[in-house]
Amino acid sequence: MHTPIAIIGAGLGGLTLARVLHVHGIAATVYEAEASAQARSQGGMLDIHDYNGQLALKAAGLFEAFQAIIHPGGEATRMLGSQGELLFEQADDGKGGRPEVPRGELRRILLESLPFGTVRWGHKLTSVQALGDGQHSLHFANGTTVTTGLLVGADGAWSKVRPLVSDAKPVYTGTSFVETYLFDSDQRHPASAVAVGGGALFSLTPGKGILAHREPDGVLHTYVALRKPQEWFAGIDFSDAAALARVAAEFDGWAPALTALITDGETPPVLRALHALPPDHRWPRAPGVTLLGDAAHLMVPSGEGANLAMYDGAELAQALAAHPGDVEAALLAYETALFLRSAKEAQDAENLFKLCFGDEAPHSLVRFFNGFQEAK
Repeated sequence: MHTPIAIIGAGLGGLTLARVLHVHGIAATVYEAEASAQARSQGGMLDIHDYNGQLALKAAGLFEAFQAIIHPGGEATRMLGSQGELLFEQADDGKGGRPEVPRGELRRILLESLPFGTVRWGHKLTSVQALGDGQHSLHFANGTTVTTGLLVGADGAWSKVRPLVSDAKPVYTGTSFVETYLFDSDQRHPASAVAVGGGALFSLTPGKGILAHREPDGVLHTYVALRKPQEWFAGIDFSDAAALARVAAEFDGWAPALTALITDGETPPVLRALHALPPDHRWPRAPGVTLLGDAAHLMVPSGEGANLAMYDGAELAQALAAHPGDVEAALLAYETALFLRSAKEAQDAENLFKLCFGDEAPHSLVRFFNGFQEAK
């Protein structure tokens, strides 16, 4: 089987690439390891930015559909000290340029915009063989073999495509998140619901913090950040209810409304070790293959990851449309801009991460938020 363009990974970046290509009349096939679109939860809320993610959705012809799934009030931000004292608050006036939407709904919109059969589910890439002249042979766990003239790795942090162009591997950043949820919070967890407010909550000290977000239907989605070696987390059985108590012990003495976001968690806690590629990650031009999103520029969380992946996808599609019949020229144009963009964003992400968890937290982030407000 041959496909002109093979996209590995049906995340937001890969789907945006496929959709913008479709808008330009260019066929592509997306190969996804998961069995279906419903194979797993798609995570929480995403703030989609007017300078990258929203531009990608406009290029995809999906901006109105995006506007229909915006969560009103989701851009509200507040910071609390460890004792629950208010350090900063900003309401959502609808003019922030970063409206919140559920990740799963955004992915649904993208999937529904593609021709039937564009996404091939249950295709886990196991190996790739370069055939010369930019052609590649793809081998999948289900026994399928496909050849392609353009291979795009949109397959995330642990990309199987990245080794074709780069020896770089993600490195542990020294910090991990533990993810928890509270449901029907206004009725069942009122103190925590008040603490979080209508949008995002940050409660930080050097090396650790509690970050939460209100989602539709009273859901409170929390990420507990701890700067610890991976061995520390390896000593915790996250399938055991006692795991939450172990994590919460790191916040002994904090306000109960904050620690309850951990101890009252209603789903098994999920450990998310944070890894990153070098901020200046780039690779020499390799015929017939490129990367986008986390496969290209995995960085610490900054609110930009999904936005950049979608923007990468749109930019790559538009480069291919602008260079019909010349894949190499398109890839050169795309990567030249990508490397500059991603290096800047990765450095900005590291700087923001230091504001959140560095030695001057939380005051460093309060100053950042106040400066951001004054600049508007």
